[in-house]
Amino acid sequence: VQLQASGGGLVQAGGSLTLSCAASGTSLIINNMGWYRQAPGKTRELVAAIASGGSINYADSVKGRFTISRDNAKNTVSLQMNNLKPEDTAVYYCHGMQNILGVLHDYWGKGTQVTVSS
Repeated sequence: VQLQASGGGLVQAGGSLTLSCAASGTSLIINNMGWYRQAPGKTRELVAAIASGGSINYADSVKGRFTISRDNAKNTVSLQMNNLKPEDTAVYYCHGMQNILGVLHDYWGKGTQVTVSS
């Protein structure tokens, strides 16, 4: 399974960006999809995740500004990021977790850079 992310870029503080990620190589649903980010010198952290049933988890730092959504039929996930702040600057990674006959499989996309200027 491969995850292909797109949508990163450079934006001024207060601006918006949308990240998209599409999975390929599987006909089965990816149970959980989401986004992590890693800023220079920091560990990778969860930004937002959404399960196939619709439950959503956000990092406290992005609540009220970011919105995650997914299309189960297409195994795609998007992250709408509004009111971006310089501290949102990081490499963002698409993540998927698939349960196949009780075995959990983790997938990661290549990162996409998000840079927010002040």
